[in-house]
Amino acid sequence: MIIGSVKEIKKLEFRVGLTPGSVNEYVRHGHKVYIETNAGLNSGFTDEDYINAGAEILNSAKEVWDKSDMIVKVKEPLADEYQYFREGLILYTYLHLAADQPLTEALLAKKVKSVAYETIILEDGSLPCLKPMSSVAGRLGVIEGAKHLQKPLGGSGVLLSGVPGTRRANVAIIGAGVVGESALKMAVGLAANVTVLDINIDKLTYLDDLYGNRITTLYSNSHNIQETLKESDLVVSGVLLPGAKAPKLIKREYYKSMKPGSVIVDIAIDQGGSTEVSKATYHDKPTFVVDGIIHYCVANMPGAVPQTSTLALNNSTLKYGLMLADHGFEKAIEISKPLKFGVNTYLGKCTCEGVCEAFEIPYQEI
Repeated sequence: MIIGSVKEIKKLEFRVGLTPGSVNEYVRHGHKVYIETNAGLNSGFTDEDYINAGAEILNSAKEVWDKSDMIVKVKEPLADEYQYFREGLILYTYLHLAADQPLTEALLAKKVKSVAYETIILEDGSLPCLKPMSSVAGRLGVIEGAKHLQKPLGGSGVLLSGVPGTRRANVAIIGAGVVGESALKMAVGLAANVTVLDINIDKLTYLDDLYGNRITTLYSNSHNIQETLKESDLVVSGVLLPGAKAPKLIKREYYKSMKPGSVIVDIAIDQGGSTEVSKATYHDKPTFVVDGIIHYCVANMPGAVPQTSTLALNNSTLKYGLMLADHGFEKAIEISKPLKFGVNTYLGKCTCEGVCEAFEIPYQEI
């Protein structure tokens, strides 16, 4: 199979779909790899690194798209890239289609075979290709939240850890999945007062056993969320329904009882966001203010640390990419049930229930 990877064109996105190490693995398996020139520079990889790994460098994204059987990316294609779609092309990347109707319609119209990293699901319900970026985003969420609590950036001016003789900041983490656990690790490490909310009592029990009296755990319902937000300086929301829109758990009406200058980091923004006012932002202007509350809604947070993120992402995505390349699309999804869950569109059919529900498109089995 011919594999291609192009430079990401999303604003301030610095990751790349393939590392030289991954290229080498595809080549070792007998495949040909095309890389757009300078695609990996922001992640620390030169064209020479890719050539040494066995790739061929092409001068334009169009050449890579046109010559490849499978395109391996990081972020969802933007409108300028829809022109490259064609029937039977395999697209392997993050898609987040439930929050992107134009992309969904373009993939269906051009009969692209699309596999979304975020809907590859293992038997235990875990998301192996989403996990590494969720880990990065959860950690960054606390770092960015702490920064934007600073007064020059519009925050209330509280230091997360406090100092002797002053109070520590109150941090609320909504959702105790990979994002939530990663945020929890950082917030506890920075000595904040941390409350974690989730509907999974077993997970809350596990975290209570792990952290003891260093954290508070609460069952996630409207009342507990609202009461916790009243005292919170920083809120990190990482709620997730795989393949579907994020639930709007943080209501705007709650803001009137929140502290002015408090910060909400909405890591669920890729799936539409978990507040009623969330909208995607970028690294150069990451926040906006509603009713005195600062919202950080960067939709590609891990792109800020591409040397870490690109390597971590490839560690998880390479396995399934090789399945697609080695066996072909249809055979690969027959062999691997997790990979089959990852298929969002197939030759004009919508094959992900969450996406179909979001846009009232008929769901079709492959």
